[in-house]
This record gives sequence, structure tokens and C-alpha cells, in this order.
Amino acid sequence: MIEFRMPSLGADMDAGTLLQWQVAPGDAVHRGQVVAVVDTAKAAVEIECWQEGRVFELLIQPGDKVPVGTPIATLLEAGGSAETAPRRPAPVAARKAAQPQTPNPPPAATPGAAPATRTRITPVARQRAAELGIDAATLTGTGPQGAVTLADVEAVATQKPAVQPATAQDRHAAMRQAIAAAMSRSKREIPHYYLSETVPMAVALAWLAAYNAELPPERRLLPGVLVLKAVALALGDYPQLNGYWIDGAFRPGPGIHLGVAVALRQGGLIAPALHDVASKPLPQLMEELGDLVQRARSYSLRSSELSEATLTVTQLGDQGVDGVFGVIYPPQVALVGVGRIAERPWVEDGRVCALACAQFSLAADHRASDGHYGASFLAEVRRRLQQPDSL
Repeated sequence: MIEFRMPSLGADMDAGTLLQWQVAPGDAVHRGQVVAVVDTAKAAVEIECWQEGRVFELLIQPGDKVPVGTPIATLLEAGGSAETAPRRPAPVAARKAAQPQTPNPPPAATPGAAPATRTRITPVARQRAAELGIDAATLTGTGPQGAVTLADVEAVATQKPAVQPATAQDRHAAMRQAIAAAMSRSKREIPHYYLSETVPMAVALAWLAAYNAELPPERRLLPGVLVLKAVALALGDYPQLNGYWIDGAFRPGPGIHLGVAVALRQGGLIAPALHDVASKPLPQLMEELGDLVQRARSYSLRSSELSEATLTVTQLGDQGVDGVFGVIYPPQVALVGVGRIAERPWVEDGRVCALACAQFSLAADHRASDGHYGASFLAEVRRRLQQPDSL
């Protein structure tokens, strides 16, 4: 028996509300399959399953809010049998909508009283009830011997309001609280150190202009994609900045998955992961970045995109700021900040000239690396951007 639990989608999540099941008891599931949609403080997130098996029980219903780590479903492993598998009690869950109160609650059971009989329900009705998130025990059957039929389930479904995600106003308030909690934890627990370097961008911009010259607007690259690729390639040489601090030790990331800070239109910030950045060509990264930003701003992301970033990059140059000194998002151990690209006085070959530059910063966890290591990393990012052909 495999327990499928409410996943943690970051340091700022302590609970999630189930919006919808995408599977029903008896369904086969495979690695990476979306099995549910969960509402968090930041988005309605598609939850992926990372085990192989067959759905045995769905333990919570749409509208239930449960803490991270709570079992929400069970799966049968290959060769497992539903007849011999033990059933788990459903977890205690907070309902999103208030439940109607019973005017005269039934008296408490007395010692020696006969236990309640199990609800009679046809197999097809049980599966349909699970799909719709309806508790079969609450249904009244009209079939033989009072059995619940498919028609009974459908009749209730037409009367049951769908569970809706949080409103934009509610989500924004919850997001600010979640961000405050995560950043407070970060500054309290992580011994930050900060470094910055002014990086010449003229060579990269000239290469970019030549590359984009013959392309239609929808296929052109933005400078931010060059930055992401340079950071990812540099992390290959400086792996102590790419990973997590968990249980008192550094754990390398499973790949180079960069969290991309996205400002939301209603306010707030989210940093979903762009996966395997170092190994992807620039046009593919540009396409995936555009899709990720669009889905982040429409609150439609996958659980792997919110939980697997190994380092976050925040680029605020479009806001006109010269530099960004960010707060590390735990359990990550580093964050790269990039300010605006602008012409600045620059000394080259003994002469002062105007050169397009940007200030790059590094916020890093002193438990996982030190200033010398971080400085070498920034120097490598700078070197990569002077050789845009190699990106």
C-alpha cells in the first residue's frame, strides 16, 4: 500500500485545499501524472503523482483543507489486491465552506449499541461519487434494499455547488501572509552573505541583436534568457550553490532547475521552476519561460514547478532598479539578483567610455558556501556572458 500525501510546495505552504480529483478508485496512475488540483496561497496547482500503482481510496473530498504531509489517497502497488488491503480512516479536514448545522443532533452512541451498517452502494455509483467528491455515507439510496445507485449520486451532484478557488482578494491576502512567514524564517535561520559585481553586457546585447535581426517578434530572444542560461552553466561548476539545506546538511539539487521570480498583476511574487536550464537551447528556454510566466500569472502551475527550484533568479531591471539584494527562499541556499541594463562609465584600455552594464548580486547561505566561492561563481557568470556564442 502506498500513501499519497498532501505535498509541500515550498516553505510558505503549510496546508492545501483540494479543488478536484483527476482520478477515481480503480484507476491506474503513472509517474508524473496529474491526479488532483489543490488550492494554495499562491495558485491552483496541478498535483503530480511520482509513484506507479492503482488508486485504492480517496481520503479527502473537494473543499477539504489538510496540512502538508497528510495522507489524501492510497495506491495499490503492482500485485496488490483491493480485497486484502486495509482501509484508512479519512483525515480530519477543515471544510472551505461552512456546513449546515443539524437543528437536533442525534444522541451520542451508548455503550453496547450496535455499530452503524455500511452504506450499500453499487460499484459504478461508488466510483462516480469519488469522481465528484461526494461522501457515499451521506447519500440516501433508492435502489434495492436501500442501495445507492448511480442515479442517486447524479441527483446529489446537480445540487452540490462546485468548490471554487480562492478569490483574487483572498489569495492576495493569503499570499502576503505566506511570503512574510517564509521570508521571516529565511532571515531568522539562514546566515546570509551578499556579493555584487557589475557585468558588462555590450557583447551579449550585440550578439542578441544580430541573432534576433532575421526573426519574427514572437521568436526573438530576450536578454533575461541569456542571463538564465549563463547562471545555469556557471552552477555546473559551482554546485554548492545549487541545492538545499535540509536537516543540518547541504543536499545537491537533482538538476539545475532555476526558480524564476514572476511579479503577479494583482501584487505579490511567485518563483516557479524552469527545469534543466543548462541543457536546453536558448529558443526552447525562451518558449518555456514565456509559457511559465503566463501560467504563473493565471494561477495555473504544476506541483513540480513550485517545489523543485534549486536556485532562484530575480530580474527587476524592467522596474528601473540598479541592483537587487534578495532574501534566499528556503530550503534553497542561494539567490541571484539582476538589475537594469544601462550605460555606465567604464574604463577600457585606459580610456573612459559609456558601456552597457548590469549589476549582478548573489545572496548565499554561509552554511553551504563562503564568500570566496560565491565571488568565483559571479566571475564565472560574467565570463559566460562575454561569450554569448557558447550559451
